[in-house]
Amino acid sequence: MADRGKRQERKFMQEIMLFVCVAVLLGGIFVSSVEGRYRSIGTGKGDKMITEYFRMETAKLSEKCLADVTTVEDWKGKRAVYKRQLFEMLGMEPMPEKTDLKAVVTGTLEHEDFIVEKIHFQASPGLYVTGNLYIPKNLEKPAPTILYVCGHSALYASGHKGVEEGGVSYGNKAVYQHHPCWFAQHGYVCFIIDTLQLGEIEGIHHGTYKYNMWWWNSRGYTSAGVEAWFSIRALDYLETRKEVDSERFGVTGISGGGVDSWWIAALDERIKAAVPVAGIDDLETQVVEGCVEGQCDCIYHVNTYLWDYPQVAALVAPRALLISNSDKDTIFPMDGVIRIYKKAQKIYELYGAESNLGLHITEGPHADTQELRVHAFTWFDRFLKGKKETIDRPALPLFEPKDLKVFETLPSDSINMQIQETFTAKAGKPAVPGTADEWARLRDGWMKALREKSFRAWPTDEEAGGLDIEKVFSAERDGLVLSAYDFTSQEPIRLRLYLLQRAVEGDKPRSIVLRVLGEEEWGEWLSAMRAGFAEEFSDQMPGEANEEAFERYKRMFERVNVAVGFVGPRGIGPTAWNPDERKRVQVRRRFMLLGQTLDGMRVWDVRRAIQTVRSIDGVRDLPMRLRGEGQMGGIALYASLFEADISRVDVQNPPASHRDGPTFLNVLRYLDMPCAVAMAAERSRVRIYQKEGKGGWEYPEAVAEKLGWPEGQFEVREGAFGGRR
Repeated sequence: MADRGKRQERKFMQEIMLFVCVAVLLGGIFVSSVEGRYRSIGTGKGDKMITEYFRMETAKLSEKCLADVTTVEDWKGKRAVYKRQLFEMLGMEPMPEKTDLKAVVTGTLEHEDFIVEKIHFQASPGLYVTGNLYIPKNLEKPAPTILYVCGHSALYASGHKGVEEGGVSYGNKAVYQHHPCWFAQHGYVCFIIDTLQLGEIEGIHHGTYKYNMWWWNSRGYTSAGVEAWFSIRALDYLETRKEVDSERFGVTGISGGGVDSWWIAALDERIKAAVPVAGIDDLETQVVEGCVEGQCDCIYHVNTYLWDYPQVAALVAPRALLISNSDKDTIFPMDGVIRIYKKAQKIYELYGAESNLGLHITEGPHADTQELRVHAFTWFDRFLKGKKETIDRPALPLFEPKDLKVFETLPSDSINMQIQETFTAKAGKPAVPGTADEWARLRDGWMKALREKSFRAWPTDEEAGGLDIEKVFSAERDGLVLSAYDFTSQEPIRLRLYLLQRAVEGDKPRSIVLRVLGEEEWGEWLSAMRAGFAEEFSDQMPGEANEEAFERYKRMFERVNVAVGFVGPRGIGPTAWNPDERKRVQVRRRFMLLGQTLDGMRVWDVRRAIQTVRSIDGVRDLPMRLRGEGQMGGIALYASLFEADISRVDVQNPPASHRDGPTFLNVLRYLDMPCAVAMAAERSRVRIYQKEGKGGWEYPEAVAEKLGWPEGQFEVREGAFGGRR
């Protein structure tokens, strides 16, 4: 017994050192560039505008969250809808098939109080989950059972040799083993499972955070959905075990495991008690305070239905839920945790189940501390055992990490690393309609999906308000007149539309071309305009004037009497924000959290620019053409789907698939770029210019031919605008 006491004391000291290291590493990973808790985007005009935009958009979602729930009947009527929405926002609509788990026990470990089975199962064919099942010895009947879902151990992520050795991963279940050890020593069965990113077979959590996989948004994919599916299937496996009382399931985990606890508790009512620790916060802390900058993708659902996080907590009601956090947690700040608790409390009160909801705040940073564990253990004793016992010993790791490894050799048929390619449903190849009625059904279905699943966050007509157009200047140089108009796309986004035309009184342009400028095009255009209108652009960033480019504009207007409008959507030109690439990534992720994408809101900006042109004397009644290059060409094309009377859309080198952009929420679940081109060509003449070849657009060509659209309604040309290469 003395030796056992010394071993426990030694393990306890090791654990203290482990958590000190975790706290230090987490501080380095998550808050090294933070002043206090607030992550600033930047200090420029565009930074301030987009910061205020995020504040206002967040407030809208926060204010409406659960605000219309007044009675328990009211809530019960909405609950089933919300639950279906959450499944969808996690990529599980349609629900993945529950195929054979093919569970295998690869080995066992023995402790004097319990045994550990090393297990793997397949959540879906080839999607492997590794875990350890801790079973108390001498069970007389099925026991209450805890699903422990792991966080993102900083020690593991840093390549600490206790968990990864020689390029071989033992999984993050090895870092968090002290939890199932404690549960098993106290009469619980506990199944601890690895996460997708930090398991023995490693997948990807950081698609948008690190790898610029913005197509995850277009696919409606989040690694959070895979983690939730792992947990659902883990419960399915536990139900097959004779040692398990499936009527007494609990779930807990910290950090990434905390948020996984939220998903499974909200989705699966087999969970009777939940203790998510430091794993959820509201949109205000994530978007406004910028905690998104320290979070990987598995923390977030795809926010199609414009939720705030209290709705996730509310779905657990009236089951037992203890919300647990530390007061100095910079990743999941306490203020947001308390706001979630208060909104969830309202739902528990409607059920008359206030005692089933708890809030536990302990002193300390974002770390797996004994104080946080004690209250979790007590909560499960109360709700799964029906009694409250004194917690008289700490949770300690009792095994060498390598001993908990499940696989000797990793399976060759694993799809874990590629699961983002298949987890969410994807639209199939569209059929060429045989009749106008068939086409109408296809088109209307796609348009409905775009409005409800991709652009749901666009302002309503009432929210959009007026354009509030202000003419900023009008100047004449070398036979050209340049005018500038500021307009409101949506509060507080003020954009500038430039209008260039001949300086000949009474010589009305025959049409107007609205050019949608990307970052590169904006720079080229600005340098040309500086050659003729330097004074008017004195408020822009310093730069060179391109006399040759300005001369080309002059010659063009001598040949063709048109008006040309130029607009840079938000983040381009006058509204550009912080150029640091890391900051730009996190700006885009903020849009994602609000149920938007940057590209989707830029389509809205172009729509408002079109409406602005339609409000300007002298050009309001002219035939309008849209023009854009690359991503902005795709954005202009989508704007034409929602605005009437666009005579033509000219697009230079657009992406052939949304896989390469523009990024719109969920779009690839319903349609791809060729479908959008076909819809645009029905409404307006569409010309696509490509540097090489004319391929990639066979679908709109086939639709145009089948339905007998006029010759030239859709064309693909090799080359560039105006015949330039």
